[in-house]
Amino acid sequence: MRNLLFAILLQAACTTLSAQNRVIVTQSSGNTYYNTADVKSIDIDNSVIKVNHGSGTDVYEASVSNLSFAKAVTGQVKITEAQGWLESAYVTFSLLEGAKSYHAYIKGGQYADYTKVDAQLVRNYGSYGRADVVGLKAGEYTVKVVAVDVADEEVEASASEVANISVKSYSREGFAFMNGYQPGAYQADGTLKPGAKVLYITQHTAKTVSTTVAGAEKNPCVGLQAIIDAYQKGQDKTPIAFRFIGLVTKNDLDAISSSEEGIQIKGRNGYSELNLTFEGIGDDATIKGFGFLVRNAKSVEFRNLGIMRCMDDGLSLDTDNSNIWIHHLDVFYGPNGSSDHVKGDGAVDVKSNSKYVTVSYNRFWDTGKTNMFGMKDESGPNYISYDHNWFDHSDSRHPRVRTMSVHVWNNYFDNVAKYGVGATSGSSVFVENNYFLKTKKPILSSLQGTDAQGSGTFSDEAGGMIKAYGNYFDRTIKNFKYYTQAAPAPTGYDAYETATRDEQVPPTEVTKVGGTSYDNFDTNASLMYGYQAVPAQQVPELVTGYYGAGRLNHGDIRYTFPDNIGDDTADSAYDSVLGGMLDGYQSQLVGIFGEEESGDTPGGDTPGGDTPAPEGTILASFDNSPSLPMFVVSGDYGDGKITYDGTYYKKGVKLNSKTSITFTPSKDYSMTLVLATAKPGRNVKLNGNLTTVGGTENVEGAYYELQPIALKAGTEYVLTKGSDESIVMIIKLEPVAE
Repeated sequence: MRNLLFAILLQAACTTLSAQNRVIVTQSSGNTYYNTADVKSIDIDNSVIKVNHGSGTDVYEASVSNLSFAKAVTGQVKITEAQGWLESAYVTFSLLEGAKSYHAYIKGGQYADYTKVDAQLVRNYGSYGRADVVGLKAGEYTVKVVAVDVADEEVEASASEVANISVKSYSREGFAFMNGYQPGAYQADGTLKPGAKVLYITQHTAKTVSTTVAGAEKNPCVGLQAIIDAYQKGQDKTPIAFRFIGLVTKNDLDAISSSEEGIQIKGRNGYSELNLTFEGIGDDATIKGFGFLVRNAKSVEFRNLGIMRCMDDGLSLDTDNSNIWIHHLDVFYGPNGSSDHVKGDGAVDVKSNSKYVTVSYNRFWDTGKTNMFGMKDESGPNYISYDHNWFDHSDSRHPRVRTMSVHVWNNYFDNVAKYGVGATSGSSVFVENNYFLKTKKPILSSLQGTDAQGSGTFSDEAGGMIKAYGNYFDRTIKNFKYYTQAAPAPTGYDAYETATRDEQVPPTEVTKVGGTSYDNFDTNASLMYGYQAVPAQQVPELVTGYYGAGRLNHGDIRYTFPDNIGDDTADSAYDSVLGGMLDGYQSQLVGIFGEEESGDTPGGDTPGGDTPAPEGTILASFDNSPSLPMFVVSGDYGDGKITYDGTYYKKGVKLNSKTSITFTPSKDYSMTLVLATAKPGRNVKLNGNLTTVGGTENVEGAYYELQPIALKAGTEYVLTKGSDESIVMIIKLEPVAE
């Protein structure tokens, strides 16, 4: 009977499918594949399986765990989008039934013939595939995608290609490139430096990625932070490109060497050459829950990454760094603190004798304290270039400069709430060809001009000198203030405005407090770099365009800020909608093709992914973000401070008129909600309906536990505000017995 059954299945497979259908014999040592067209019969006699495939018979004795059939891959891969960007290109493509994975090839530029793209760059997004290629010279390229069948063989008939993909170069203008220096792991033409290593960092590999580092106490070094720490020995200058894929959180890391920032990048002594690049792949590479601290380092680059909900600063250059390039980042809110830390602390700070730094083409999303350049102990000189950044409704410090010499050019100040550029402590700042849209205080020098009027200054430190040329100001905005030496206020002027770019500020012009003069660094041919500034009126289109600020395609978060000009409080307020998006953010990445079966799926528990539903009781908490990715929070968090089942929880989701919790259970559950309140009778709305009033009050633990609610598998549920505001601390889901 068993022989007859398999004969029927085999006959059906052979007659209804194409010649490349497969018979798969699975053993502990791996799989053996047969074309169904070659197999004449499969005989099973107890534990012995015999496969007659025409040229002979293979006998398997008590070693087969599974016998299965795989459908052939038919049809052609359809490339749905193909674009070139800055030293990179990508394609998206449709998925074919029966394909196990896909290979991508690149031709053009430095590749005379088709060259296979690293497997980690070809990823599965559930409903489509995507391949990104990085490290490309400027030029025209062709990308080919081919399906791979269950036997790991390419199906050449499925291949598709797209030609004439145009790739441009990153702008390498600024102090980071002084005297032709190239920071990081890449050369000036966009290709990797000779001998460079490439390490891929995903949610699943951040702890396990490994390489050998000269001088390390233990080799190979295992884990992202461990590898970076080994470079502190100073014996290895091999360039490394750390390529981030999908979402990587603090919990995914092997360790953090900075308790304040997260990942620490540190050289052995001041200005130690490291040659490290930290880059994101595609438009969704994101780090969450940590940032970067850079110390004693030379030659470090950060590119094409999203940074959200960092520990303190998003990126801090702290102490004796040089030739650092920070570009094309999306920088979002840090931790949701109190007072002036409601949006976190610094987004990108450069301090303590860090020099020759370029901060360019970054998008700052409503950041509070955006960029601080300099402390009080710099011995100098410290030269910073700051260009083509998009300050999207951010508040202040664009930048705030102490002691340093900074070139601020071609930036887009888009609805900046408090002030644009601020100079203190003897600094010299050249503000050139920037566009200030609805920015009431575009330029401030401490304790003079606009800053000396009224109550409240941005700093009580001595002033810094600002030279201004070619800027555009939206002077129609209410309460706009900007004074030059040609028309100063009784309190002095904000900037010395020149008639030409090369005009020097006379040494007789000094700050009202401190008496310091402008150092005219920008007209010193031995110091200044070559650059091409566009007129200010062209800046918004340039900075917000396809090759502009932020990640490729402006990243995977879409949000437009409301304009509250005229209301100072609303202008600078924390945006709870954006905050909720960050707290509930999950990558849509399913995995790297060919690796899903091993569980190595970058991006983790994503909608549409292969991750199985959690077993047993689910207990979700909410400390500024959900502890489980199945819960998506939009809106506010608040302090609850309860003790539940012996565990202390500080924060929860504040259900008010703007906040919701959305989730879809994969099984039938009984849900218990734990609220942070000692008052009985509270309720919430579930899919618009009030929950039944009633539950258990626990005064000692300071919580109120609602009566259980039945949930159905596959149904989307939305929790919103009930009769009154409440704070949801815990959601407990207990499986319903079948």
